[in-house]
Amino acid sequence: MKRLIAAAALAAAASSSFANPTFNFTFVPGTSAQAQQGFIDAGARWSSLLTDNVTINLTVGFNPLGPGILGQAASAEQFYSYTNFRTALTADITSGLDTSAVAHLPGGNSFGMLINRTSNNPNGAGSATPYVDNNGNANNSTLSITTAEAKALGLAVAPQTVQGCIGNCDGFIQFSSNFTFDFNPNDGIAGNAFDFVGVAAHEIGHTLGFISGVDVLDFNAPPNGGPFPDFEFTYVSGLDMFRYSAQSTAQGVIDWTADARSKYFSVDGGATVGPQFATGLTFGDGDQASHWKDSLNIGLMDPTAGQGELLHITANDLMAIDAMGWNLVPIPEPSVLMMMIFGLLLLGGRAARGSAPFRKSGN
Repeated sequence: MKRLIAAAALAAAASSSFANPTFNFTFVPGTSAQAQQGFIDAGARWSSLLTDNVTINLTVGFNPLGPGILGQAASAEQFYSYTNFRTALTADITSGLDTSAVAHLPGGNSFGMLINRTSNNPNGAGSATPYVDNNGNANNSTLSITTAEAKALGLAVAPQTVQGCIGNCDGFIQFSSNFTFDFNPNDGIAGNAFDFVGVAAHEIGHTLGFISGVDVLDFNAPPNGGPFPDFEFTYVSGLDMFRYSAQSTAQGVIDWTADARSKYFSVDGGATVGPQFATGLTFGDGDQASHWKDSLNIGLMDPTAGQGELLHITANDLMAIDAMGWNLVPIPEPSVLMMMIFGLLLLGGRAARGSAPFRKSGN
């Protein structure tokens, strides 16, 4: 069963002239009407904040899963040349933040990165010691981005599906009905339940492009696997083009290492330190790199959620989405620097959490 949803724009900022994204949901058989509405509400949250006239196809479900499995999700991704990605971002500039982000991208057909754990690491095969990779190989000239992000950028998207999808889709999301969820965030979240709409919006955020190829490097490097050449299975995402550390900034490249050093979002080549990223399940802080750093109250794209915790899209989430190619509903816009400062103001104390965190997936 399919249902279309194109949410109205934010009443305070939008006008009827904006074409918001349409989320086309295909529901896994057995998904309750309550859960269906929860997914629709989650899509509406994003649609109300964006002005890209695209259709995002999602297969979603709420069904019993295996013991201990809270949910599962995956996003369709395709490869694009760095040149085409940068050209599309340039053509898609609609904000001061976009202007800064594009201006600080490397010129030419490739980009450099700080990387480690590859077979050709000059410090030894599989070494954890970071080094600058700027040799122009495939991983320096190719990106893997979600098909939803590609649509927002106006890039050609070939029909594609992912495991779990019913037909052609941009992403698959399924939560386990064996766990307790609260489907109405308007009156708060029950202390023994997870915020269904918020967690669904989080997973949709991954489909929109909040992913990191660092997770592939982190998972495949020894002792899990590898070491492998720097050009195999190691492609950056659109979001990764704004991933920096103090060490990478000093060398004028993004940070794409699998280790526990601090990594942060920046749209000015690393000069302004924005919200921190998680650093990896295996070699980092224990959370997938396709998230913000946990326990800092950064945004919806944090890696965990507690029972009773109400989840929101924050200014930090919107900065990242904006930089990677989505267009935001216009609001009186401060300078890029002030936006970054505003984001940092949200890094205060974490709200009280339940004893059973919901670990949200990455892609």
